[in-house]
Amino acid sequence: MLDQTLLDRLKAIVGEAYAITDQTEIAPHLKETRGLYFGASPLLLKPGSVEEVSAIMALASETGTAIVPQSGNTGHVGGQTPREGGSDVLLSLSRLNRIREVDVPANTMTVDAGCILQTIQEEAERHDRLFPLSLGSQGSCQIGGNLSTNAGGTQVLAYGNMRQLCLGLEVVLPTGEIWNGLRKLKKDNTGYDLRDLFIGAEGTLGVITGAVLKLFPRPRGHQVAFAGLDSAEAALSLFERVSAVCGSSLTGFELMARIGVEFTVRHIPGVREPLDVAYPWYALIDISTSDSTEAAATMMQSLMEEAFEAGLIRDATIAASTQQARDFWRLRESMSNAQKPEGGSIKHDVSVPVSAIPAFMAKAEQAVMAAIPGARICAFGHLGDGNIHYNISQPVGADKQDFIDRWREINAIVHALVLDFGGSISAEHGIGQLKRDELAEIRPDIEIDLMRRIKTAFDPALIMNPDKVIRTP
Repeated sequence: MLDQTLLDRLKAIVGEAYAITDQTEIAPHLKETRGLYFGASPLLLKPGSVEEVSAIMALASETGTAIVPQSGNTGHVGGQTPREGGSDVLLSLSRLNRIREVDVPANTMTVDAGCILQTIQEEAERHDRLFPLSLGSQGSCQIGGNLSTNAGGTQVLAYGNMRQLCLGLEVVLPTGEIWNGLRKLKKDNTGYDLRDLFIGAEGTLGVITGAVLKLFPRPRGHQVAFAGLDSAEAALSLFERVSAVCGSSLTGFELMARIGVEFTVRHIPGVREPLDVAYPWYALIDISTSDSTEAAATMMQSLMEEAFEAGLIRDATIAASTQQARDFWRLRESMSNAQKPEGGSIKHDVSVPVSAIPAFMAKAEQAVMAAIPGARICAFGHLGDGNIHYNISQPVGADKQDFIDRWREINAIVHALVLDFGGSISAEHGIGQLKRDELAEIRPDIEIDLMRRIKTAFDPALIMNPDKVIRTP
C-alpha cells in the first residue's frame, strides 16, 4: 500500500476533487468487462492537463510507484486492470477530452486522449469528414485506449486499424518527460518511428495524452446488404467476387454463424431477423462510394443478383433506408453481448489468412466439439481482414463455472490451430494479462528479449502498467 505522504503528494498534483480514495467510486475501475480480472488500487487520479500527467509520472518514477493508465475500461484482456496487490495507482484520462483542432484541408483532427470515440466521429461529421474507426463500445471507449490497443473494428478492410489512422502522438514517458510528436505529416522519414512503438503497447511504455488522427472525405453513396449462405466457403467466394468489383469501395464484409443471429434476435431488444428463412451462415456487406446513393444502390443490387445467379448466396436483402442499414449493423455489433444470457462463453480474438478461414472454421469446430460435446460455437467477425471472434457458449444445461474453468484448455486447442494456419492469437484486443504468458511461449526468444529491452529503455523504473504484455522483471 502507499504511505500517506506519497498519497498526499499525488493528491496535491490533481487536487482533492480528482484524487479518489473512496473504494465505492474506484470499484468500477477494478474489473475488466468480462469479469476475468479483478484488481485493487488505493487511488484513482484524474489529471486535468498534460502537465499534471507529467508531474504524476515524475513522482511515480522517483518513488517506484506503479501506474496503470485506464481509458474507457472496455478492454477484453485485462490490460487496463490493476494487479491484486493493492498498490497500483489508477490513472484516468477522462478529463483530457478536448478536440484541439480540426484541419479540414489536411484531413486531420488533433484530440486529447480522453475523447470518446463517438464524439470524434460526430465532430468529423460536422466538418463533412469521416473518422472510420467503428466499434461496438464507441459510446464509451476513449481514443487513448483505442491507440494503446491498436484497435481495429469493422472498417479495417478499407481504412486500416488505429496504427494506420494516426499521424502523430503526444506521450508522457514514465520518467515524466513529454514527447510532442503531434505531427500532421503523411511522409516523415526522420529516424525511428516512435509513434508506432506506443501504438499497441497497452500503456506499458508511456501515457498517450494526445493524437493527430486521419480524417477522410465522407462517402456520398452508402449501401448495406445482408445475405444468407450455405457455407463459409461460399462466403469466401462471395468476398472475392465483391472485392474484385468494388475495390476500395468495399468498407465492410462481416461473417456470422446462424447461432449468433439466433442469440442476438433472442436477447437484444429491437433486433429482428433480416431474412425470412434461416441459413447456416450470413454475410453483411457494406459499400461506400464517392458517387451518389443511387450509384451505390445500383452497384449493390447488381452484386447481389450476380452472386445469387452464381449460387454463392441463397437470399439477400438490401437496406432500404439509413435506419435499416444501422439495424443490420446493430445485429452484428450486438452479437458478443447476446451470448451473455446463454451462460458461460469462452472467447477467442484471432486472425488467420483470409483464404484459410473456411478450413480453420471446420478444423476448430471438430476440435472444440471433441473436447466439449454440445458446445455452441458462435463464430463471427471481419472476414475481409481475417479477424474471427471464435466464441464458444456453454452446452445447454451445463454448469457455467465448470465451463469457464476450461478457458485455458480450450484457448490452447483453438490457438494451436490458429498458429498452424499462420495466424495470430490476438487480432485486435491486445495481449494484456490474458495472453501474456502464452505470448512468451509462442514468440521466438529474440522477439521477447527485444520487447524487454524496449520496455527497460522507456521505463527503467518498471512502473508503467507492470505485468501487462510481458512480465515485469
